[in-house]
Amino acid sequence: MTAVYLQDMAWISALGRGRGARDALFSPAAGGVAPTDACTPGRVLHLGRVHETLPSLDAHPVPFRSRTNALLAAVLNDLAPSIDRALGRWAPERIAVVLGVSAAGLDEGVAAAHRFRNEARWPLAYDYAQQEMGNAAAFVAHLLGTGGPAYTISTACSSGAKALAAGARLLRAGIADVVIAGGADALSGFTIGGFSALESVSAARCNPLSANRQGINIGEGAALFVMGKEPGPVRLSGWGESSDAHHMSAPEPGGRGALAAMGQALERARLGPADIDYVNLHGTATLQNDAMESLAIAALLGTEVPVSSTKPLTGHTLAAAGAVEAAVCWHTLVDNPAARLPPHWWDGQRDAALPMLRIAKGGDSLARAPRHVLSNSFAFGGNNACLVFSSE
Repeated sequence: MTAVYLQDMAWISALGRGRGARDALFSPAAGGVAPTDACTPGRVLHLGRVHETLPSLDAHPVPFRSRTNALLAAVLNDLAPSIDRALGRWAPERIAVVLGVSAAGLDEGVAAAHRFRNEARWPLAYDYAQQEMGNAAAFVAHLLGTGGPAYTISTACSSGAKALAAGARLLRAGIADVVIAGGADALSGFTIGGFSALESVSAARCNPLSANRQGINIGEGAALFVMGKEPGPVRLSGWGESSDAHHMSAPEPGGRGALAAMGQALERARLGPADIDYVNLHGTATLQNDAMESLAIAALLGTEVPVSSTKPLTGHTLAAAGAVEAAVCWHTLVDNPAARLPPHWWDGQRDAALPMLRIAKGGDSLARAPRHVLSNSFAFGGNNACLVFSSE
């Protein structure tokens, strides 16, 4: 069976970018998500906003000018040496691009619609193609000059994880020799309004697994990986995907779909439950997600494996979440001699109705270097994805 490796990685989120993001992830103080009314004037919410200065896209065609693509351009800059090596070795048509995106160009579209309503004309810097889901993958291929398959997966909050699984399939099928895979999404008042209509948004920092949890914090970010068949620091050893077919927005309450995805990922990785050293939870802090995910974790992995949700730090970055949290798993496995665990920031008030999972607190670490970690991503429609990453 062909092994698939993550050879390099770059990401950006409310925690920052590069080394700064890594330091913030393991910091003894909770950072990242912060109160603001920037996207919802007059209504202060905790949001995971990126504060880094992003590259200008003014030199690119108008259809590519969106904040989503600017987030991607930022992380592509950080990956430039690895991508240049790949371009120097492989023909452009042997390099593929697979991304998870759900809100491409949405804020630009809303601003353009306001302009049209007030002035009866569209802004010159607006093109409807900014909002097309395939736009982000086309932009990355355009920026890099690649000629292999380039497409976007849009399955809401599982998109970024499914992009990595799709990249692995392209490599194993011999369709590509290198895949640039990951996800990106930008903040938008429109998106926040949609989740608010579902009564899923918390004004305070989100509180996964707590008896007092009130919902999600929306965030933005991007993470990209250079994937290939040659050995790299991290191996994508397993992945699993399933669909609940239960409800448009609510997960199957017993966690059967989540359990199926995790089981597939372990089977593909040829690992048993006891081999997993850490689980990055989907952990949205909504009542139903946390309940069903806890049940699935306890049923398959037991209650002794350390778990945490990093969404109180990054916010829920929607289609980018699976990729952003894959970056968290990378940092857990790579250059982590103290075996630190990503912390679960919450109020410590357990929900007695949930299984008693072992929650990783700030400063927690393993007794040895982690070898295998698992990351969950669950989406609307009961679309589930699970990834297993290994350092060996």
